Amino acid sequence: MGGVGFAVSGRRGDDPTQYPGKLTWYVVMTLMAAAMGGLIFGYDIGISGGVTSMAPFLEKFFPSVYHNQMDDTSTNQYCKFDSQILTLFTSSLYLAALVASFFASTMTKKFGRRKSMMFGGLIFLVGAIINAAAVHISMLIIGRVLLGIGVGFANQSVPLYLSEMSPYNYRGTFNVCFQLMITIGILVANLFNYFFAKIEGGWGWRLSLGLAGVPAIIIIISSFFLSDTPNSLVDRGREEEAKTLLKRIRGVENIDAEFNDILAARNDARLVQNPWQNIFRSRCYRPQLVMSILIPFFQQLTGINVIMFYAPVLFKTIGFGSDASLMSAVITGVINVLATCVSIGFADRWGRRTLFLEGGVQMLIFQIAVAALIGAKFGVTGDVTELPKWFAILVVICICFYVAGFAWSWGPLGWLYPSEIFSLEIRSAGQSVNVAVNMFFTFLVAQVFLGMLCTMKFGLFIFFAFFVVLMTLFCYFFMPETKNIPIEEMTRVWRDHWFWKRFMDQPVTGANEMTRIELV
Repeated sequence: MGGVGFAVSGRRGDDPTQYPGKLTWYVVMTLMAAAMGGLIFGYDIGISGGVTSMAPFLEKFFPSVYHNQMDDTSTNQYCKFDSQILTLFTSSLYLAALVASFFASTMTKKFGRRKSMMFGGLIFLVGAIINAAAVHISMLIIGRVLLGIGVGFANQSVPLYLSEMSPYNYRGTFNVCFQLMITIGILVANLFNYFFAKIEGGWGWRLSLGLAGVPAIIIIISSFFLSDTPNSLVDRGREEEAKTLLKRIRGVENIDAEFNDILAARNDARLVQNPWQNIFRSRCYRPQLVMSILIPFFQQLTGINVIMFYAPVLFKTIGFGSDASLMSAVITGVINVLATCVSIGFADRWGRRTLFLEGGVQMLIFQIAVAALIGAKFGVTGDVTELPKWFAILVVICICFYVAGFAWSWGPLGWLYPSEIFSLEIRSAGQSVNVAVNMFFTFLVAQVFLGMLCTMKFGLFIFFAFFVVLMTLFCYFFMPETKNIPIEEMTRVWRDHWFWKRFMDQPVTGANEMTRIELV
């Protein structure tokens, strides 16, 4: 197959050499099929908020919430009716995904990335069917938990699969496709919610929940035709099969340099008998551990939730009326998708650091702008019944720029960066830490968001802006660039970093003895 050639210098301390190869159509199609796993997560994010705002759904499963919302006539734009029970139901998926991600680590390592993706899709499909057929709250909860398990497995395995299968200098491009599929899933779900809510008879929520099975079927079918990654095959002792696959996905016969690096990484991995113990105890893994915790932590504290919350209110004042929610979802959703495409095009050209830093500065500027505008009009009381159209348009423009900044930086790179920094011996465990932290803070922010908004008023925007400052400074001082670095040579970015290099000469603890690991 024809394709684009690529090469790299450096290889585990040897003389400079190259990874020859082409960007083959086989690897492109394989990676795009795997990226479809993001649809599972994206569709659920988009569908949950819409379904829980449908009156027939609330009346059937949460009657007390339904009646309380009907009685809430407050014009306060800060303090909306807040049901912890309903929020807990929605957020229960994230807790299930958190727990599932740790089990997914073991399955991904033992049986490969492909089977873990397939299992996640199957469990998600069962959950979607149960939710669509629900006649009692217990069915909804069971279905929700199964959805969470599916998300946990997919989010743990898909980014790893994409990072390992991609040519190193296209790794950012293909890995960001996972986030692109998440944004497409959100947009499609919001459109479905709008139209299904209008179905007479009040059963549209069943369609919204049931169609979650479609992205699950897509990833299941895709998994049957995907090959596993060469890294995973070598790790499980299938060297010849891995070598044959590597020749196919690189489109050349001379793959010795890359294959030998994978073998060396596997040999290092065998020195580590307990990856969970080592990732938390060994100092040489401290940089990766810190990144796997702080990146998802910061991603959830960018303030994207509070920005999205106000969008429908502001769109309504422009004149969209009853279509405000649809227009809000479509406009912000389209911007989300298009801006993610920017990351796809430039993550491997400009680098991760550049996008992280630019996105952080852009989010900070427009978040402060929104805070100032909201504070000026809503004040501390929040009692506003009408806003000038010029004001709403200005705020919506600020929101669009903010969403774009998130969508080409912390949105996609929050999944890309952690998936590419771990050495083979701790890769599955490290990705599970990343997913678990992401799911925990997604759950936490969802639970406390409305209460914080009611208490802090427009100051909540400033609260999240403070974290945007922190995360941008963190990126500037502590985040090394990873573009164009082969995944099995990533250790060198930590050895060359002014701060993290102090951790890289420490021994790795095995189960019964201290073993030095090759870190070049």
